[in-house]
Amino acid sequence: MSAAMSAVSYFLVVGAGVSVALQQVLNANLRAELGSPWWAGFVSYFVGMVAMLAVALSSPGPRLADMAGAVGAGGAGSWMSWTGGMFGALFIGTAILMVPRLGAATVLALIVVGQMLGSLAFDHFGLFGLSHHPVSPTRLAGAASLILGVVLIRL
Repeated sequence: MSAAMSAVSYFLVVGAGVSVALQQVLNANLRAELGSPWWAGFVSYFVGMVAMLAVALSSPGPRLADMAGAVGAGGAGSWMSWTGGMFGALFIGTAILMVPRLGAATVLALIVVGQMLGSLAFDHFGLFGLSHHPVSPTRLAGAASLILGVVLIRL
């Protein structure tokens, strides 16, 4: 990958991170406006589903009928692969409840710490079909730096 393409890729991922922060703030606002964290989470997922449906329908690749046939034939992956949305709901629900209490920066910093710790474990043990990437002192120092970042944000 060229340096320019790497820079664009990094920029896109940073932008996705900013969008996660914005999503949590908007979801917390919606919670206050609707008076319910659960309806706010539902609205967040519904709007996201509509957006993803529009992208899926307008993109090349398998069509909805192809996906339904694969599911019916039992060839659409393991049952565990289908549970990702539940973890997304856990993420959204927790953030909706915690952003007003802890603040967006603290919640997202803690989420990043959780993501890093989980990712280190998944990589180290090669879980869920990932390549094995052993934990090293350098990787642990990176995770410790994230934890330190949370402490500093809370001061």
